[in-house]
Amino acid sequence: MPTGYRKASDMPQVIPIFPLDGAVLLPGGQLPLNIFEPRYLNMLDDAMAGDRIIGMVQTRPGGETTRPVLAAIGCAGRVTSFAETPDGRYVITLTGICRFEVKDELPVRSPYRQVRADFSAFEGDLAVGQHDLPEAEREEFLTALRHYLDHRGLDIDWSAAESAPTAALVNSLAMALPFEAAEKQALLETPTILDRCAALVALLEIDAADSDDAPPSMQ
Repeated sequence: MPTGYRKASDMPQVIPIFPLDGAVLLPGGQLPLNIFEPRYLNMLDDAMAGDRIIGMVQTRPGGETTRPVLAAIGCAGRVTSFAETPDGRYVITLTGICRFEVKDELPVRSPYRQVRADFSAFEGDLAVGQHDLPEAEREEFLTALRHYLDHRGLDIDWSAAESAPTAALVNSLAMALPFEAAEKQALLETPTILDRCAALVALLEIDAADSDDAPPSMQ
């Protein structure tokens, strides 16, 4: 987590956004991205020349195909790794910093979209990693996760999972597991990490209880 962001007012008021359904970024989480569209290559060039902040936002029904309506809540991340491929793509990692409310979309000349972001309601995100969940919630979460993975025929590195802070594990799995876009947005919008843990446990238990589903790939 970048040490320069300690309160909401430290965050930039205007940020470029990358609308991408099915992909959410959460505070402290790491999101790998393969950038190839010219407008987003331009966005990365500008971000790397500045504060390296990009906002990840899903969309909602409405608007034009090339300019869909943005979800009300997104998450800002900082580019923490960057590589350029021989064919001109950028392969980056965004590390989540803080969620934000989309206040206004700005009329800009840049090929990518920019918004005025309000971080004030999510200032607690900047303390992610400084506290963890109670042991009871951790045990409930790990039990639900085991049932979910067994049902899906999947596995993870349990030694790493059991040693990881629960809050970090909740955020990383909320990002990585193959939930629907609306479910991922609901996880993003939970007020606190404790609420997100409860919501994630509910999704895991619902999925594990549905024995008729064929286990899809996590890819």
